[in-house]
Amino acid sequence: MKYVFLKNKIIPEEQSRVPLATNALQYGNGVFGGVRGYWNSQEKRIYLLKPCEHFERLVNSAKILGMLPAKSMPYQVLEIVEIVKKLARRNKPQGDVYIRPFIFQSAPLLTPVISPEKGEPVLAMYMIELGDYLSTSKGLKGIVTSWRRIDDAMAPPRGKVCGLYVNSSLARSDAEAQGADEAIFLNQDGSVCEGSAENIFIVRDGKLITPPVCANILEGVTRQSIMEIAKNEGISVIERNVSRTELYIAEEVFLTGTACQVAYFSKIDNRKIGTGRIGPITKRLQEIYFDAVHGRLPEYKTWLTSI
Repeated sequence: MKYVFLKNKIIPEEQSRVPLATNALQYGNGVFGGVRGYWNSQEKRIYLLKPCEHFERLVNSAKILGMLPAKSMPYQVLEIVEIVKKLARRNKPQGDVYIRPFIFQSAPLLTPVISPEKGEPVLAMYMIELGDYLSTSKGLKGIVTSWRRIDDAMAPPRGKVCGLYVNSSLARSDAEAQGADEAIFLNQDGSVCEGSAENIFIVRDGKLITPPVCANILEGVTRQSIMEIAKNEGISVIERNVSRTELYIAEEVFLTGTACQVAYFSKIDNRKIGTGRIGPITKRLQEIYFDAVHGRLPEYKTWLTSI
């Protein structure tokens, strides 16, 4: 969209520039997030989905990376929410949107060292119109990629660190080269981790199972939302390690994420998952999720911030 936020100003996108020597551009020293805004056609307004939770994770990611000055926090969560509101009002969207905030080390440093003292990190933000990132209406084809998910002892997978998404790029490119829609990572222990940029769930014996946060997964906001819906619907939720072969015999397998929302697999590694169609639990959770994010369910209105 026409307007973006950069260096404490909302400006036209064509005016947004950074120097070639920017540290983050050279070394990936930045963190990012993603927030969905859902258009309610009856009320003619956008509902932001859990913006505070998303921005809290953004700030935590910057903390993990050591980007923020020790003496003060330049970016407060509620202040970032207000920036999103102002940016949305300037862009005047009339449909679903995706907001991409990121904090990056802007100093022109040749060294890869992360040093907020040598240049305060910069908050930037843009927004685009976005429908489905992955199809939510038909089954995805997935592969277990040969690339392994980065381990927490190597770099912090629980945060959305810009440079780490080369790992995701390799996995997703691997999947597309093999004619699949999405990749599934294993972690260093050989357990199922997540998709290239999504959390993963399986259903076995009517129970919802997902890898724990200590399995080198991103601490997903949508993941937490789906777990909340499941518990409210009386569906058992179990966080435990998942083996690769469990994917093949699961009744249902689906992904969650801000971009992908709730998307199910019909095949993984050329093996049909369940009936090959959307399963009853996935369908139930997906329907409730979409009603909730569009402001149609009063019990989930606390998730939403209206613009």
